[in-house]
Amino acid sequence: MSSSFSFFSLPGNSTWTQGDKNIRKTDGQLIANRKSLDRVFIRPYDENSKKTLVKYMEQILFGLHDFLNRHVGVTEEISITELAKSYMDVEISDHPQKNLGQVIEDIIKDIAPKAVNVASPYFIGHMTSALPFFMVHLKAITAALNQNLIKMETSKVLAVIERQVLAKIHCLIFKQSQAFYRAHVQNTRTALGAFTSGGTTANITAMWVARNQLFPPKDDFSTIEEDGLFKAMSVHQTDRVVILVSRRGHYSLRKASGILGLGNRNIIAVDVKPDHTIDIDKLKQTIQDLKQEGRTKIAAIVGIAGATETGTIDPLQQMADICEQEHIHFHVDAAWGGPILLSHTYARLLSGIERADSVTIDGHKQFYMPMGAGMVYFKNAKALDAIAYHARYVNRKGSVDLGIKTLEGSREAACLILDASLKIMGAKGYALMIDHGIETARAFAEKIEERPEFELVTRPVLNILTYRLVPMSFRQKLATARGEERKRLNQELDEINIRIQRIQREAGKSFVSRTRLKLVPEDDFMVVVLRSVIMNPYTTEAILDDILDEQEQIYHKF
Repeated sequence: MSSSFSFFSLPGNSTWTQGDKNIRKTDGQLIANRKSLDRVFIRPYDENSKKTLVKYMEQILFGLHDFLNRHVGVTEEISITELAKSYMDVEISDHPQKNLGQVIEDIIKDIAPKAVNVASPYFIGHMTSALPFFMVHLKAITAALNQNLIKMETSKVLAVIERQVLAKIHCLIFKQSQAFYRAHVQNTRTALGAFTSGGTTANITAMWVARNQLFPPKDDFSTIEEDGLFKAMSVHQTDRVVILVSRRGHYSLRKASGILGLGNRNIIAVDVKPDHTIDIDKLKQTIQDLKQEGRTKIAAIVGIAGATETGTIDPLQQMADICEQEHIHFHVDAAWGGPILLSHTYARLLSGIERADSVTIDGHKQFYMPMGAGMVYFKNAKALDAIAYHARYVNRKGSVDLGIKTLEGSREAACLILDASLKIMGAKGYALMIDHGIETARAFAEKIEERPEFELVTRPVLNILTYRLVPMSFRQKLATARGEERKRLNQELDEINIRIQRIQREAGKSFVSRTRLKLVPEDDFMVVVLRSVIMNPYTTEAILDDILDEQEQIYHKF
């Protein structure tokens, strides 16, 4: 067998053979040969590496949050430009450069301090937060098993578990009868949904299905996957295919339209009301206008259950009524808000989601799973047939593998992590975290309104809100300003809030993000707002006071 690459350190001068060549390395240098590969592939190859591995993995596995607080994001702010200068080498060394212990030390001491401690309860700016410590254990086990869910031959029982977990969440969303789930939970001829790498892929999958269902076989046209979009539109006498979503829609829908050949311009952004939910009257008018165009098909209408910028939820029941009346695919992007269904207190906020044709949920958001876990669900258990693919070597015709109906090929067993976490946490455990986030966000909104130098821009429906600092001197001027003067004052406020957010981020104690929104739908300009996402169960009202105090102090030091 030919030599392979691996890592180990030679004691003193040593000789090893590669083919008919003798290669000598001097003290302390690392070489690669078959013997060293056998050693490192199976276990730590020396005691020092083993001790280093145990030292840090014990902390990570049994004291995760203390470990993160000690090691992650503890350095002063360093610009990406400066960091990039240390990562310019593009050569791959012929021989090993470091052993396992050294690599781990480098990660802990050099890389982790320059990463972001998203687990901090002061980190309230993005949809990323602390993980329950057991998620690291589950991720490690999943990696160790290394199952590939594309096929039963590479996953076996995990494929069965995946179907069960998908059915559990499908039941949470659509609430079909027990007879329905008995018929489909382990039915290899149907599929209730699929795990994906995230919400973007889930949304693309849903739009892919919606587009394909829009063009059924006709005349000499079989399917869009066989004959292509051009022929589909020609045979069906269609010039344009559009997707309707509010202006709060996620950018992944534009990606979907590009990938599916529809074009970004055919993602039609419907105006929102002052509360940032879709304007139903405008939606109805848009549909009528498109009908008047002729030769235009609506592939889908997308409702949002937890907008990325504002956390708002569209009127799903009314949207479902419209879609049923017009025979249009109704997709709900619940990447953020989907897990709210686990809360007895707040599940009602998603009323109407059960009437959707498809739903996106992200596991790595409010299911608190590690990054790279999304899901897409379909009410119709045969819907995914519209995108089924086969290959001679892996998913042959007649195959019962779920991989024939997913955008991605190889997939890890994310189902194992979600299945285990649902057993460990239970619906009530998740509900406690979800309720905490919503209620703490509402308390934060009250604190903002109590402070004369702050303005609440969007009130939290879930656990996301936006606000900005508006000094009293500006507030008085804005009360009477009109037209260009009002626009100019808001531009000055934009600069103030950008500086506050940037300085607070660089100080490294706490973090909120920022975005731009219209204060009222009629405005022809947007303003900078600070955006807060409350999902860490250890973010307290006292911490929120600290964050506001820091922002005020930053402003007064200008």
